[in-house]
Amino acid sequence: MEAWQKFICFILILLCCSAVTKAAEYMKYKDPKVPIKARVEDLLRRMTLEEKIGQMSQIERLNATSDVLKNYFIGSVLSGGGSVPSPLATAETWVEAINKMQKAAVSTRLGIPIIYGIDAVHGHNNVYKATIFPHNVGLGATRDPNLVKRIGQATALEARATGIPYVFAPCVAVCRDPRWGRCYESYSEDTTIVKQMTEIIPGLQGDVPKDARKGVPYVAGGRNVAACAKHYVGDGGTHNGINENNTIIDFRALLKIHMPPYYDAVAKGVSTIMVSYSSWNGVKMHANRFLVTHFLKNKLRFRGFVISDWQGIDRITSPPGSNYTYSVQASINAGVDMIMIPYNYPEFANDLTSLVKNKDIPISRINDAVRRILRVKFTMGLFEKPYADPSLAGQIGAQEHRELGREAVRKSLVLLKNGKLSFKPVLPLPKKSNKILVAGTHADDLGFQCGGWTISWQGQSGNNITAGTTILNAIKSTVDPTTKIVFSKRPRAVDVKSGKYDYAIVVVGEPPYAETAGDNTNLTIPAPGPSIIRNVCKNVKCVVILISGRPLVVQPYIAMIDAFVAAWLPGTEGQGVADVLYGDYGFTGKLARTWFKLVDQLPMNIGDKNYDPLFPFGFGLTTKPRK
Repeated sequence: MEAWQKFICFILILLCCSAVTKAAEYMKYKDPKVPIKARVEDLLRRMTLEEKIGQMSQIERLNATSDVLKNYFIGSVLSGGGSVPSPLATAETWVEAINKMQKAAVSTRLGIPIIYGIDAVHGHNNVYKATIFPHNVGLGATRDPNLVKRIGQATALEARATGIPYVFAPCVAVCRDPRWGRCYESYSEDTTIVKQMTEIIPGLQGDVPKDARKGVPYVAGGRNVAACAKHYVGDGGTHNGINENNTIIDFRALLKIHMPPYYDAVAKGVSTIMVSYSSWNGVKMHANRFLVTHFLKNKLRFRGFVISDWQGIDRITSPPGSNYTYSVQASINAGVDMIMIPYNYPEFANDLTSLVKNKDIPISRINDAVRRILRVKFTMGLFEKPYADPSLAGQIGAQEHRELGREAVRKSLVLLKNGKLSFKPVLPLPKKSNKILVAGTHADDLGFQCGGWTISWQGQSGNNITAGTTILNAIKSTVDPTTKIVFSKRPRAVDVKSGKYDYAIVVVGEPPYAETAGDNTNLTIPAPGPSIIRNVCKNVKCVVILISGRPLVVQPYIAMIDAFVAAWLPGTEGQGVADVLYGDYGFTGKLARTWFKLVDQLPMNIGDKNYDPLFPFGFGLTTKPRK
């Protein structure tokens, strides 16, 4: 063969090798032009069992080292309540920490990004200086789905500012008993109101396109986050309001009261649904194949992924974790796709691997779980843009978000009494007076104002935990500069009597709490609240503002109070309270919960046969703004 022929053959061989190499390098799942379904299937067929189990694992931020993420092919990381990169961490600090984790994930064989999740249940509540909106119990009183949607949009931006694309919100529980420690996470005892408030989902995720298939997850882009409807299902109906307990109710009533918000959530393209710790008629929800697989996935055609609660599968057994292998088997076979295993991820991986190899869990069930997780990740655009957008850093506590929070506070306040005589209202108050008293444990405490799930899991007292405006400071900035304000946390009756005050504003209520720590069988106003009310209201015209996650027993004091306002847990924007007290805006809020007389009446909800409340569902006096 002549030299030129040999050369041509050599070139042809090189071209063929190059073409083969390029063909081998092309991975359909990495091509954004390919339909999501094809991308999912292409990636799924390339994955080992070990990689699939990794995708089903969500671990706590503290454990998410580069080595762990790579060696276990972890699919998701979360921040537990109060779990932060550093105290007072800035957006930049959050972004740096999460990008480091993401870099480790995308450096694995298949380069599958993690999805980072966090509780953002009333704003981006773990993050210093973020806007803290009223808790859901207050938002239900607004009857304003559009407001809630805008709150979702603001929360999404603040979450994305820290590099977080996934939030464990909203809670769509229908709280039927205020003794439940999570009742403030519920919009209402009324199913219709809770359904309306699922409008927060398109706020968080973006509006589902009109031609979209029902049940398919949807996230509009990098200014939106994946949402999580929780806690499926019946968590607000447990016996005696005991957290994580048993909801004793027939299937028809479950469908009528507790299930409807999930219909709306699925229709609005919610990406994920979290399973409840609670049981339904004795069957743990984390092990309930009928409700998770048959009803949610098959009947409602939900195509996102189902996630467990924090160590939720451990609670399948009593005591928790006593038969972990069984818990893994029961939860996965029930239809839970991603397991929140903050700490014991090695044991989970080992047990699940053995269960699959022994055919106790079919590989088809594993593939279904991973298919759903990948579908959400592709929908979110994580493969194309796995890292944070640094241009969003200024969204944390942005002024327009704080104004929105202030609007939400105004609309959430419910005026329950306005004057001892109907023709002589107390509110709105005059801005110009000689001397006024502001009293109570909650008047100048931002932590109390925000409640649980604020910076830390249980919440905390104090004005240095984050940025915001206390009710006291809001009053100071609203009244005429010539009005003298005296503040006393616990005033004595003799001092009130001799103080020559024009009027007093008393702010008392519950300390912060979350989940089981908030379960309460007496629901009285915590001390020293009652004594403060007596000391003040028996000696001067008074307005009492109650800061609480639910109605409390107020019947013993209501006669001595001149005006009574339910302010719920208003968050960081206390100026919204002063806006309405002083007539810049009118009171418009309506009770989304029945206000009982005695705790012995509970549970008592609108429509019950023996309905005898102190203030009925839907009650709320109105005032007009001063011109």
